[in-house]
Amino acid sequence: MATPKDLAGLDITVYSAGWCPDCRRLEAWMEREGLHFPKVDIEAEPEAAERLERETGKRAIPFLLVNGRAWVRGYHRELPTRFDPALLVREVEEAAAK
Repeated sequence: MATPKDLAGLDITVYSAGWCPDCRRLEAWMEREGLHFPKVDIEAEPEAAERLERETGKRAIPFLLVNGRAWVRGYHRELPTRFDPALLVREVEEAAAK
C-alpha cells in the first residue's frame, strides 16, 4: 500500500487558488506530510485554468498534474470530509503508473 511519502519522488504540480477551501485542505495535508510540489494559481495564470478545463473537462480545483500527463482531483466531493488522503495517494500512484 502506497504512503504519502511515496509521492515525494513524483513530478506533481498542484493547480489551485487561494480562495478555495478544498485547495487549502489539500495544501495543509501536504504540509503535514512534508510534501512540497510546485503550485499553479489558476487565478493568477488564466491559461492554466483554461488548460485544466480543456484537459479534464472540469472547472473544479484542486487538481494535481502527475508527470505532466495525468490529472488527479485533489478533493472528494462524494465524501463528508471532502478529502481522503489514502484515496488521493492511491489515485496519484495509479496515474503515475500510466
